Amino acid sequence: MLHEDERLDDLQLEGLKLIQNKKQFCFGTDAVLLSSFANVRSTSSVIDLGTGNGVIPLLLYGKYKPEHITGIEIQKDAYDLAVRNIQLNNLEDKITVINGDIRNIKEYFKTGSFDHVVTNPPYLKTGTGIISMADTMAYARHEILCTLEDILKATKYLLKTKGIFTMVHRPQRLDEILLLMKTYSVEPKTIRFVHANVKSPAILVLIQGLKDMNPSITVEPPFIIHKPDGSYTEELNILYGRN
Repeated sequence: MLHEDERLDDLQLEGLKLIQNKKQFCFGTDAVLLSSFANVRSTSSVIDLGTGNGVIPLLLYGKYKPEHITGIEIQKDAYDLAVRNIQLNNLEDKITVINGDIRNIKEYFKTGSFDHVVTNPPYLKTGTGIISMADTMAYARHEILCTLEDILKATKYLLKTKGIFTMVHRPQRLDEILLLMKTYSVEPKTIRFVHANVKSPAILVLIQGLKDMNPSITVEPPFIIHKPDGSYTEELNILYGRN
């Protein structure tokens, strides 16, 4: 099933494998952290906004075995790869991928169709940072085809009352994230900051909210990636199945 510039990776989870294109956006620690933080219920119907090559649905299935997972991806090349990854793992009955634009989410789903929305969206606003020469990389990193507000607007439409929203993003945009969540009826409930080491500022923020609920936020202990000697922490090794 491998095409030119592709490799096959072992997700080290339930025997799941992932085809990745080396010239496209490959998954990293943020996807692994997001899938763990999401803590999806086995009875949930889940949707991943901007699913890319399908790694997050695969990780969620491997960890939680939810009732069904849907991924939506606007880029045709990434969508095609996600479909092949689902087929590779024989999960067509558990994971569905749609080639679509979340800005037109009403064309694909009825309101309140899902129990849980997850997303690892583009982190950078258009006009900030260095734009990649490869379009697929630029779309994955910059809000060219999808903004943070687009994500929250779609989330409000997709979630049932008391439905769960889980996202990984950059802490530099936390004020904007919290404001948009509240604007679109998703009440922030749990936040966890991710640090490269105990002395460094946060490099990622994991955030979870509930639709149409009362205010109340818990900030969990920080997630540390590296020990002082540079090796990975036990918590990260557990997430990667190394322990």
